[in-house]
Amino acid sequence: MGKDVSEGAFSREDRARYRQKVRRCLDVFALMLDDFGFDAERPTTGLEIELNLVDSEAEPAMRNAEILANLADPTFQTELGQFNLELNARPRLIESDGFADYEQDLQASLGRAEHRAVKADSTIILIGILPTLTAHHLVLDNISTNERYRVLNEQIVAARGEDIELDIRGVERLQTYTDSIAPEAACTSVQFHLQVSPESFASYWNASQAISAIQVAVGANSPFLYGKRLWAETRIALFEQATDTRPDELKAQGVRPRVWFGERWITSIFDLFEENVRYFSPLLPICDDEDPVEVLHAGGVPHLGELRLHNGTVYRWNRPVYDVMNGRPHLRVENRVLPAGPTVVDMLANAAFYFGLTRELAEADRPIWSQLTFSAAEENFHAAARRGIEATIHWPRVGEIRVTDLVLESLLPKAYSGLDRFGVSPALRDRLLGIIEQRCLLQRNGAVWQTEAVAAAERGRGLDRGDALHDMLQRYGRFQRTNEPVHTWPVE
Repeated sequence: MGKDVSEGAFSREDRARYRQKVRRCLDVFALMLDDFGFDAERPTTGLEIELNLVDSEAEPAMRNAEILANLADPTFQTELGQFNLELNARPRLIESDGFADYEQDLQASLGRAEHRAVKADSTIILIGILPTLTAHHLVLDNISTNERYRVLNEQIVAARGEDIELDIRGVERLQTYTDSIAPEAACTSVQFHLQVSPESFASYWNASQAISAIQVAVGANSPFLYGKRLWAETRIALFEQATDTRPDELKAQGVRPRVWFGERWITSIFDLFEENVRYFSPLLPICDDEDPVEVLHAGGVPHLGELRLHNGTVYRWNRPVYDVMNGRPHLRVENRVLPAGPTVVDMLANAAFYFGLTRELAEADRPIWSQLTFSAAEENFHAAARRGIEATIHWPRVGEIRVTDLVLESLLPKAYSGLDRFGVSPALRDRLLGIIEQRCLLQRNGAVWQTEAVAAAERGRGLDRGDALHDMLQRYGRFQRTNEPVHTWPVE
């Protein structure tokens, strides 16, 4: 989740100084965008995967600290819940055999983590929401010991001033309250990073926003929460509600939520950082010693710590990222819409589809966002989260269309062309996009498999919902380790 923090209470002076520093960073960032050499010669990619830990009974295992200590591997970090880990793959190019390198690297890293997890009487599950979680698991005591999470919880709960309501209406309905942000820990995702130039950032971000609905529909893998069958990708609704700092009065006034799709197409990455500063109050007002103006005037590269920290507490589904690596600044689009799992190859298929389609749309002569209203893109996004691979959305020059038909008829060919622009090996391109094609042809993704497996256990074997979820998750874990794509998994 980003920078570690240790301060537990902030004064008025802290907040005033931080706000001033954020605005100073924003001014420097604007100057850098006008006249600075950003690293963008070859589009590097990155992957982050959030993981779940379960015990032999498929119950959440609160053992991330023990496993991390035994791993001693900097590519793994804590996440919000003690039953979570995060894996950060080494950034790389996807040209040639880059996806094969990703697969080998991820399998090896997960294998090391699984070896340590077994020693801690647990195992790793790649899934959007762990279906055996209950309200008893998602409590403050089960938040990771990293002080950042405790401070963040205090700030969000204090900003709201009352318990957080969860009200998700899907196939069934979940309505409950929580006194902490712990339910956010149920949301485990895979995040794709794509490095882009300042000049092309807006096109890539807009393209990412436009296709977010398609990504969610095809990749949905989170149909259950607290024993209820809700949305195909319940993670979207849960994350939006579990970190909402607004009481009802502020919602009615139009105050923006911190988990945010956005409200307009952009013309520059500056638009997004400026919105963050204008609309969102600081949650973690912690200042660095750096004076970004002095660093810039001295010919250095400012780290813009306050601006980056503030950006990390605004949870856009496609987030802008400014970073400095090896002394050179760069920009990335961080695509955050997809759940983890079901397998490594499924996640890489999702990555290939995203990278290829985004590039083709971003570089098109007539941009898709010039033909699709932003409000329609947002409505598509939530419709896809509710219905998953059965969703119908609105698309330019087509009107209302099933997502699977749109992918098969129009978007897959574009993804192929985009991967060709990246120089991806044809064999890898065909293998990964072939998985997306088969999901659409068979109408099967992780959410479909989960719901069908639970229904079969309930109807066929007479299990109650709780036992059916545990049975499904144990089978899910076995299939996950085969690395066969989810559309091939048998239900019974």
